[in-house]
Amino acid sequence: MDAQGRGRADDIDPADQWVLNPNTGEYELRLAPSAAQSSVPGPRGSGGRGTTGTDGAARARTTAPARSSGTAAPGGETPSPRRRTSAPAGPTAGRRGRRPAQKKAKGKKALVWTGGSLAFVLVGVSAAAYLYYEHLNDNITSVSDDGAGTGGFSKDRAINILLVGTDKRTGKGNEGYGDKGSSGHADTTLVLHVSRDRTNATVLSIPRDLITDIPDCPTTQEDGSEKVIPGTQRTRFNNSLGQEDRTPSCTMRTITELTGLKMDHFMVADFNAVKTLTSAVGGVDVCLAKDIKDPDSKLDLPKGEHTIEGEEALAFVRTRHSVGFGGDLSRIELQQQFLGSMLRKLKSNDTLTSPSKMIKLAEAGTKALTVDSQISTIKKLADLGAELGKFDTKNLTFATVPVDDNPAEKVKATVVLREPQAQQLFAMVRDDVSLSEVKQEKKKEKAAEAARLKGTKAPASEVRVRILNGGAVAGSAQETLSWLQVQEGVTKSENAGNAEQPLAKTTLEYAPDQAAQARRLAAIMGLSGSAMKPGESVTNSQGAPAMTLTLGKDFEGAGVPLTTPAKVPDDVQKATADKVECAK
Repeated sequence: MDAQGRGRADDIDPADQWVLNPNTGEYELRLAPSAAQSSVPGPRGSGGRGTTGTDGAARARTTAPARSSGTAAPGGETPSPRRRTSAPAGPTAGRRGRRPAQKKAKGKKALVWTGGSLAFVLVGVSAAAYLYYEHLNDNITSVSDDGAGTGGFSKDRAINILLVGTDKRTGKGNEGYGDKGSSGHADTTLVLHVSRDRTNATVLSIPRDLITDIPDCPTTQEDGSEKVIPGTQRTRFNNSLGQEDRTPSCTMRTITELTGLKMDHFMVADFNAVKTLTSAVGGVDVCLAKDIKDPDSKLDLPKGEHTIEGEEALAFVRTRHSVGFGGDLSRIELQQQFLGSMLRKLKSNDTLTSPSKMIKLAEAGTKALTVDSQISTIKKLADLGAELGKFDTKNLTFATVPVDDNPAEKVKATVVLREPQAQQLFAMVRDDVSLSEVKQEKKKEKAAEAARLKGTKAPASEVRVRILNGGAVAGSAQETLSWLQVQEGVTKSENAGNAEQPLAKTTLEYAPDQAAQARRLAAIMGLSGSAMKPGESVTNSQGAPAMTLTLGKDFEGAGVPLTTPAKVPDDVQKATADKVECAK
């Protein structure tokens, strides 16, 4: 914990300020007797918060009472919660203000994924640590998602999080990194997808030099107004952040345009995140298959296994000229090895059972991150972390989006998507298909979906279906109707207009006695078992029972199959987080 205006030395271990109270069995914040101010940590750079007074400060040092917003505080004061103003300008925006007091602070150990080169941090909050809880809240920087996200994760669906490492020069000791005078880029970009049933997860690495389109980006300004930052076609992906005043919400929109995945949240970190978090966890184990001496990143390590932290860890994730083919794609593989090792370290008993490491991680993690305003408190981060920590590391797969050298360049500097492999990979993630082997329950679910396609199929002339547009390109329902009637003989079909709610994926809902019709239409349309939804029939315009085909955002045109690939294309680079890979 820093001095917070109390005149304490910068090298105090935060864990040393927390003492076990034998009467309650809980940890409490204890300051030196010379600290006369309130022990409630104020925002960074302040001299403490509130007007509790000497008596209130003494009580705060003895216990950490939880109280509801609006109830009288010790000393007779009524706390007046202050709302934090949004800081849309990017990762360097100001820290948040005080949050309302919590009714009861519950003990939590939560795995929280950070952005950029270091995607994981463990946040632990003691049951009696109300004051420390408030302090950690003050550490967090948040930025509006400008409507680019879903509005927040949900426990009943898959979770998608954008993790970004920026090369902007921020923080003391980072003068030698990144581009001088630059507003930063999306230097390292990861898309974390956690399955709906939480049995598995996928991390997609997006090459920074990928040529793509950046869409128009509505962006909230400091005065609350909205400015639309014009999009750019055929440019490097890393220009989606920092350049032209683009915020992380613009990177979210670019990811959605590229992959079809709607992000729930984003987390952004700079160079300091790698240094502080690796030191807080006690170092990360890595392996090299050869000696590496890179004057650019300043990495100097012999081959073999090493435990690295701080500046050395940053040099490791930044090096690229001395590994593989010496480019960004080789660096991505190195970073994936690093992240897998970091996750194993965070989930080890050595970390989970160490109060000192937990507190150091909480300090480092909350200071290192910029998050979207939907998860701008420890409580919300802990709730998210509880969901993200459920899968086994053996079912976390890192995969790099398949790319090829840009054929338009004589001197190869950028890359383009390799098709159709890239779209196959995106489809698997969108449809929640695991890239690794998962537990038996998941296999049973997939078997049930496959069974829906097996059995007799009704003749096309007997298929009765209503077609709705649920997010596909305008005119798709009519195009599909014409194709089914003229080319496929599904004459008992009709255009029912637009669906009430847009869908990410195309679905076919049918009653049990319509299963044979559903199998025929699935074969014609190229639908997977997951797209078939047993349910109820509806009445068509002639008053006859009919199935409902809703064309989702994944619909690409009449006659284009919608079946999700069952396995990753052979040439997609991937690795699981439970295995140690030595960098070559």
